[in-house]
Amino acid sequence: MAEEAPAVATPVVKTPKKKAAPKPKSDGPPLPTLIISAVAESKERKGVSLSAVKKALAAEGVDVVKANKRINAAVVKLVTNGTLAQTKGSGASGSFKLAKKEPKAAKPATKKVAKKAPAKAKKPAAKKATPKKTPVKKVAVKKSPEEGSS
Repeated sequence: MAEEAPAVATPVVKTPKKKAAPKPKSDGPPLPTLIISAVAESKERKGVSLSAVKKALAAEGVDVVKANKRINAAVVKLVTNGTLAQTKGSGASGSFKLAKKEPKAAKPATKKVAKKAPAKAKKPAAKKATPKKTPVKKVAVKKSPEEGSS
């Protein structure tokens, strides 16, 4: 029987992790402004479809495949903000056009602040008594022996 030398544990040396390099910012305008300009350039009365917006963004140099989710999210956000109006569809699908800007009404110079009366404590509403329905008892009609034997 041959004896083997005990295995010597080698110390594990951890190497420091390198931090990921920050992503360079794109030099172009932000995505929502590109979407607004693409919709504004269109002459369609009923609005521009999302695919047409994406084609216009691709023509401006945006990588539509990589930025697909960001484009959809930006379109939905522009609709909720009121910058774009959705003429067809729901969510990020359908047709979009620029929302009409409503002229702001002239605000009054001074606001009158009326004193509010203290709120009265509400009384709990009285419960209406519902009349209980009495169960109708069924009465068995007994036949007399004279009726049955005719």
